[in-house]
Amino acid sequence: MQEYSVLIGGRAGEGINRASAVLCHLLARLGRYVYMYFDYPSLVRGGHNFAVVRSAGRPVRTHRDRVDAVLALDQATVDRHAGALASGGVVVYDASVVKRADGIPVPLGGILEEERAPAITRNAGLVGAFCRIAGVPWEVVEEVFRAEVPERFVDVNLRVVRRAWESVEERGRIERGSMATLPVLTGNEAIALGLVRGGLETYVAYPMTPTSNILHFLAEFAGRSALTVLHPENEIAVILVALGCAYAGKRAAVGTSGGGFCLMTESLSLAGQAELPVTVVLGQRPGPSTGLPTHSCQTDLLFACHAGQGEFPRLIAAPADADEAYAWAARVLDLSWRFQVPGILLVDKTLCEGGYSCSFDPGTEPVPPPELPGGVPLDPYLRYRVTENGVSPALPAGTPGAVVKANSYEHDEAGITTEEAKTTVRMQEKRRRKGEALAFALDAYETVVVHGGDGARAGVVAWGSTAGAVLEAAAGLPVRVIRPIVLEPFPAGAFRRAVDGLERLVVVEENMTGQLEQVMRVHGFFADARVRRYDGRPFTVEEMVARLAEVV
Repeated sequence: MQEYSVLIGGRAGEGINRASAVLCHLLARLGRYVYMYFDYPSLVRGGHNFAVVRSAGRPVRTHRDRVDAVLALDQATVDRHAGALASGGVVVYDASVVKRADGIPVPLGGILEEERAPAITRNAGLVGAFCRIAGVPWEVVEEVFRAEVPERFVDVNLRVVRRAWESVEERGRIERGSMATLPVLTGNEAIALGLVRGGLETYVAYPMTPTSNILHFLAEFAGRSALTVLHPENEIAVILVALGCAYAGKRAAVGTSGGGFCLMTESLSLAGQAELPVTVVLGQRPGPSTGLPTHSCQTDLLFACHAGQGEFPRLIAAPADADEAYAWAARVLDLSWRFQVPGILLVDKTLCEGGYSCSFDPGTEPVPPPELPGGVPLDPYLRYRVTENGVSPALPAGTPGAVVKANSYEHDEAGITTEEAKTTVRMQEKRRRKGEALAFALDAYETVVVHGGDGARAGVVAWGSTAGAVLEAAAGLPVRVIRPIVLEPFPAGAFRRAVDGLERLVVVEENMTGQLEQVMRVHGFFADARVRRYDGRPFTVEEMVARLAEVV
């Protein structure tokens, strides 16, 4: 089969996320590209969790409405998803729990009892049965489970998997791909690796869906490196600690979501005024307030653009998948440091917790050179020296011979508080020039990505994770797909070149008010039609095909 999708479902606490990760790695070992979408309520126990793992012989970055197999650990999975089966699809279920189903029963209750295995291994047994049904070779199954399951649990899991494997018969065979096995990473893992590649020295966060796993991932990594990972008591403390690290000369990043970012906005202004670099990984989820804490959206773009009082430059980038998340996490961190501005990596739950086959080369992003104090005038040292490009020479606190100030008040070049009018104008204009220098430096990057449609008259604009569904749906249409990755400072020149010659422009967003469309309008670009979704769920391929057909 050229393309194959599997849905696995159960209750929270039954290991659906872990089982779907194993499925991703199993299909990747067959030389296929994979994508994983994970859907769950904000409950520690109970509720309905499910994941869709899609694989193909070409890159895939979103899921479809239809699946080829449903793996059910409970009755709710059968009741909710059996109708999503494609023609010829199959339901594989735990016969000890599911009582109403047409499909292939697996006697997991008896297997666990005979193997004296814990209940959590039911998910492994169900995956094992599916592998036999789908013709995945046993050596691949064993290899993946040994790699993905903690060593102390491998033996009991493999006993259950083997028994479940033997309880069913093969019904078909998923085709092997021709490519080498690609690593499968979540967006959060790619972001974490990108931050490290960009020179990260300290990561600070309070756990908040959907960026929590960056904290967990880097905490494990920190034990084997010089990286410092901190978990303070709240989001206000998080960003203040990060700014303290920046003052001490350490590259710092924080992770949060909308509610936490609200608490950080005053400190974001402090970063703007004191010219302290900090990178914020802002994982969007639907609001207002708590909203839908475990679902996805694109509703915080304008918030990110305008957060904080006063006027100061900032950098905002919105990658589309794990490969771009890796690259732009490194770039945002580095550019934030070089231009002494706040940087925001604007992502969402779909990207953060989705799984992707990754093809990035870990060496493609250069490791930033160390910042050396040589050549910086120390007598006197002026922390906020007025320069042609607005970027002042920064030294870490404690540098011998230099008094390094950080001031939240308006200040002069030495960092001394002032309310004098002419000095205020000079410093405001200095900070503005930093923003202009940042915008000029961004010209070296592909800030707007254009896909196909050289002779097209219509263009589809998408940003962030919506690009996956848009690119796939647009493949059969005479359109040009335009993806701005940098959203502030908005790359108006690159965007103008991208839309040149188009007669019709459609903007796709996962929000109700058209936030990117509003940003575009400020820069003189106007949409003729729009496609929006705002129920907390991402677009599927089929939905995007139908929605684009209405407006293109």
